[in-house]
Amino acid sequence: MSLIAFEQNKRLEKQINFIIEIDKVKNVIRKSLLFDGSRFENVAEHSWTVSIMAILLKEYANFKVDIGKVLFMLLIHDIVEVDAGDTFLYSDERKNAHFNEQRAAERIFGILDPDQKKMFIDTWKEYEEGKTNEAKFALVFDRLQPITQNYVCKGITWKKHNVTYEQVVEENKCIKEGSEEIWSFVEYILQKSVEKGYLAKNQPPREGNK
Repeated sequence: MSLIAFEQNKRLEKQINFIIEIDKVKNVIRKSLLFDGSRFENVAEHSWTVSIMAILLKEYANFKVDIGKVLFMLLIHDIVEVDAGDTFLYSDERKNAHFNEQRAAERIFGILDPDQKKMFIDTWKEYEEGKTNEAKFALVFDRLQPITQNYVCKGITWKKHNVTYEQVVEENKCIKEGSEEIWSFVEYILQKSVEKGYLAKNQPPREGNK
C-alpha cells in the first residue's frame, strides 16, 4: 500500500514510496558497536561507512573496478534486512538467511517499476554471488568494518558470542580476493587482537589427548 499517492506520475509515486520503505533500515540493529563503543550501529550507518571506505581505499583493489557500481552494491546490499533482519556472520542461522533475503528482495525492490526492480535485484544478486571484481571489492569493506570495530572496541562482540580467531579468519579470508593489501592489515589486527585478549584462539590438543 502506497503511503503517498501521486496520480500524475505513478512511477515517481513508486520511487518515493520505495525511499520511504527502505528508510526502515535505520531501525535494523547490527551486532557491532560504533567505533566509539557508545551503542550498536544500525544498517544504514553500516552502509554509509562501508561506502566511504570503498571510495577512500579504492587504490588497494587487486584489479580495476567501477567504483560507482561498488558503491551501488554497498548502499543496497543490506536493504533486504528490512524484512529479513540482520544475521550475525558467525551464527548457524546464516545458512538459512539467503532464502529470507531473496524473498525480501522480491518484495522491497518490487515496489519499483519492473526496469528499476530488475536493476536493483540484478545488482544485489551480483554482490551476493561475489564473482565479479566489483562484488569482490565491495565485500572487502562489508567484512573489514566489523573486524575493525571489534578491534577498537576490545573484542566486545567477539567475546559475547564466543567467536574464535579461526572463525574470523575462515569467514573473512575472502577479503584477500578483493585486496591483498587490506587482507595483510586484517591479519595484523587479528594477531594483535589475540595478543591483547580480544579474540581467543582454539588451543591445539596436547600430545597425550590426540
